[in-house]
Amino acid sequence: MGVLIAAVDGSIVIISLPAIFRGIGLDPLAPGNIGYLLWMILGYILVSAVLVVALGRLGDMFGRVRMYNMGFAIFAVSSLLLSVDPLTGGSGALWLIGFRVVQAVGGSMLTANSAAILTDAFPTHQRGMALGVNQITALAGQFLGLLAGGLLATIDWRAVFWVSVPIGVVGTIWSYRSLREIGARRPGRIDWIGNLTFTAGAGALLAAITYGIQPYGGHSTGWTNPVVLGGMGAGVLLLVAFCVSQTRIAEPMFHLGLFRIRAFAAGNLAALLIAIARGGMQFMLIIWLQGIWLPLHGYAYEDTPLWAGIFMLPLTVGFLVGGPTSGWLSDRFGARLFSTTGLLLVAAAFVGLLVLPVDFPYPVFAALLLLSGLGQGMFSAPNTSAIMGSVPPEQRGVASGMRSTFQNSGTALSIGVFFSLMITGLAGSLPGALDGGLRAQGVDAAAASHVASLPPVSTLFATFLGENPIGKLLGHVLDGLPAHNVAVLTGNRFFPDLVAGPFHDGLVVVFGLATAMALVGALASALRGRHHRTTPPTKEPEA
Repeated sequence: MGVLIAAVDGSIVIISLPAIFRGIGLDPLAPGNIGYLLWMILGYILVSAVLVVALGRLGDMFGRVRMYNMGFAIFAVSSLLLSVDPLTGGSGALWLIGFRVVQAVGGSMLTANSAAILTDAFPTHQRGMALGVNQITALAGQFLGLLAGGLLATIDWRAVFWVSVPIGVVGTIWSYRSLREIGARRPGRIDWIGNLTFTAGAGALLAAITYGIQPYGGHSTGWTNPVVLGGMGAGVLLLVAFCVSQTRIAEPMFHLGLFRIRAFAAGNLAALLIAIARGGMQFMLIIWLQGIWLPLHGYAYEDTPLWAGIFMLPLTVGFLVGGPTSGWLSDRFGARLFSTTGLLLVAAAFVGLLVLPVDFPYPVFAALLLLSGLGQGMFSAPNTSAIMGSVPPEQRGVASGMRSTFQNSGTALSIGVFFSLMITGLAGSLPGALDGGLRAQGVDAAAASHVASLPPVSTLFATFLGENPIGKLLGHVLDGLPAHNVAVLTGNRFFPDLVAGPFHDGLVVVFGLATAMALVGALASALRGRHHRTTPPTKEPEA
């Protein structure tokens, strides 16, 4: 329940952003407002990525159940405060961003300690199944959040946050009443240097990479922006300082020696790579469905966020089928076979998506999503079990936090990496296609040239928010055009037909890189070392 609601809330806002911004009376695509949009998406992910290690370590020191229970309480309170946002405009957005950060702190307490609590509670021969259910619930929650966001946003934008309140309250009461500390605790002092350098370094690096998708100085992306470069440099230096400090402090936040354990290091590397690929796939599929495929099939732009979540359901079905099954089997036959095979299936699915036409037949698309979900489920459950089972009992909290950090960082990195690749791909061919297409519909040369010269990120974000990009880009220019031309420009076919070629070129690069990541992850998984079948422990005589 804890990881489900934490994962759902990590993605529920993505699909419901149009309704939320309409509710608070803010145009996120207006000049100067793009930061609100980025932080609504980024804030929760960033906090989840940088705090889980520290919170996992605190769980090792002060009790994993205590930290978990506190996380449920913080999550419930922050969800309530999000749903009663009394402000509008920029102030309303800052209220939401601020309490999304607080909500992410509670969610991080849940995800950082849940796997450790389960590892403590279940014997080795049942651990794969237990952690498989837990991990697949988290992965499925990421995509169920897209569907829930689309459905709830049609009722009321506040319902997007209301839904978490009763679950948070029930979870808080249930966890306080039923969970008990049974794991090994390792009391000690808080490593303030490690906590500060890791949190600041990871946060600066991930934020800078994400801000790299914003245009700067005439470039389509911001990778030449001194702020971006400075943030990345500062982040790397702080992380280096973190690594140095962990070798010189008597009670470090994280024992770097855990990376000498091959199963731990290889499992986390594979998890990071597939998290980047999965995050990129999530964002690219949303843009593909909302900006091209759904409008081509007659869906109004404002309805596309909901239907995008519905048409991506085969991916979640694959998670739910593949995860628990492979977790159960891995308890008997080891993690390496299932996790490696799962990543090979994911790579095959990416190749299939890469060769699909932009206007694809849906049964083929659904089958590829199902295959990807099955593969990710087959990988994630045994991989999590292998990682958690490879570390000493007293290190399980911080190990669970590091595992979550790799996974959550992958999602944050995917925004910067894949959006940048898509923007770079579009920057080469989209301007010419836009300029010619607009002039053919009577838009004067100056206006057409101006719109064509705008950074492609504006077009991508308009599509991402379920808005007709052409209508958004042209604005008042439409007022001076004949009704027929306006109907064509703002119709369901003009933009999808115009952008299909450039978008497919970008997809080839994006899914090509994702395929490579899945294959490298499969290699890392195969090299994790042999895991022999564990014989169930004999029953000990009762006291």
